[in-house]
Amino acid sequence: MNKRILKLAIPNIVSNITVPILGMVDLALMGHLDSVNYIGAIALGSMIFNFLYWGFGFLRMGTSGFTAQAYGKRSMPDSIHTLGRALMVALFGGVLLIIFQFPINKLAFWLLSGDASVEVLASEYFYIRIWAAPAAIGLYAFTGWFIGMQNTRFPMFIAILVNLVNLILNIVLVFAFNMKSEGVAYGTLAAQYAGLILAVILFKKYYGKLMKHFRIIELKKLGVLKEFMLVNKDIFIRTLCIIAVFTFFTSSSAAIDKNILAVNTVLIQFFFVFSFFVDGLAYAAEALTGRYIGAKDTVNFKLSIKLLFRWGLGIALAFAALYGLGWKPVVGILTDNKNVISTAGDYAIWLGLMPLVAYASFLWDGIYIGATASVAMRNTMLIATVIIFFPVYYLLNDFYGNHALWIALLAFLLTRGVGQYFFAKRAVYYKVG
Repeated sequence: MNKRILKLAIPNIVSNITVPILGMVDLALMGHLDSVNYIGAIALGSMIFNFLYWGFGFLRMGTSGFTAQAYGKRSMPDSIHTLGRALMVALFGGVLLIIFQFPINKLAFWLLSGDASVEVLASEYFYIRIWAAPAAIGLYAFTGWFIGMQNTRFPMFIAILVNLVNLILNIVLVFAFNMKSEGVAYGTLAAQYAGLILAVILFKKYYGKLMKHFRIIELKKLGVLKEFMLVNKDIFIRTLCIIAVFTFFTSSSAAIDKNILAVNTVLIQFFFVFSFFVDGLAYAAEALTGRYIGAKDTVNFKLSIKLLFRWGLGIALAFAALYGLGWKPVVGILTDNKNVISTAGDYAIWLGLMPLVAYASFLWDGIYIGATASVAMRNTMLIATVIIFFPVYYLLNDFYGNHALWIALLAFLLTRGVGQYFFAKRAVYYKVG
């Protein structure tokens, strides 16, 4: 079972870890320019796309769970029609974002509070990158489907290509063409479409034979479509809670001052490194739990969960040690701004604690997604967001300032993991028999 976990997890970890590393490279490119405004522009612009694309994160998760269960039942028609429904939703959503890009931009900066000079740069970044929406959301559908089919190598290949194209173009556009935040936006735009093209090529070459099972009428069956959308609705609400938390985190940072925005933006990148790393295990959990639920294999289902948490704890301990002891040289990778580095030291303790507090919530997310136990996952997230995160922040803000943001974030992550543990028996385990 350990070999099976690692076979699924390692490609996921490789593909996931490229995402925050690329974000860190973008920040490093901006962080070594002559103004912190460029860091802030990337932070605010990326936050808007996190809001938009995380909102469609349900598509990857729902597709993964349904596909894994179809794989466990050896139902290839169900599998290929799950992909068809996901791509249909992706195309509709991507086109909708492009059509409404102007009101989205106005609303986003009305909700955010930041320096005017930063907002001008962030808005320019937004209007360039928004044209990648169909490709970015389409990749969610393909990634979820590949994972559900127990194939984590293809998402890894796609992620590597996307990030290599992005990295090369960013460096060329920033250094060779003297672009700044707009160069990063153009690099991301081109990279997303390169990834979508590769996903289509891989599907056609290795799974094209499944198209013999495809019937367009199956996409119109209301009962199946309703189930697909209900699960995705709950995951969407869960994702909105995450968006709300991290949007509030960045917006509140910007409201303090530009220096705190830069500090929190740099520090949170290292949490994202950890989160994408442990999410590799969570994706393996999606594939395995969905497969064993579909096959009604109780023994392997329980064993996989036990071993996944052992691996997760090991990863959390390693990152806690790295961040707790080596925060200063790590921060120095992203910026040489002395004020940012000095101020980061006041908040580095929270970064060291976060892996230990957070790892369980990521693994439970993967298990719940594989089980399509979306209602319980949604309810846990609502509790962590509405009852814990916001009240903790507002109770502590007057006394601890920026520290209150970090404490509230840790409380949010801890509540998710603990809540999902207690819900698991009724929400997940009964499904396997």
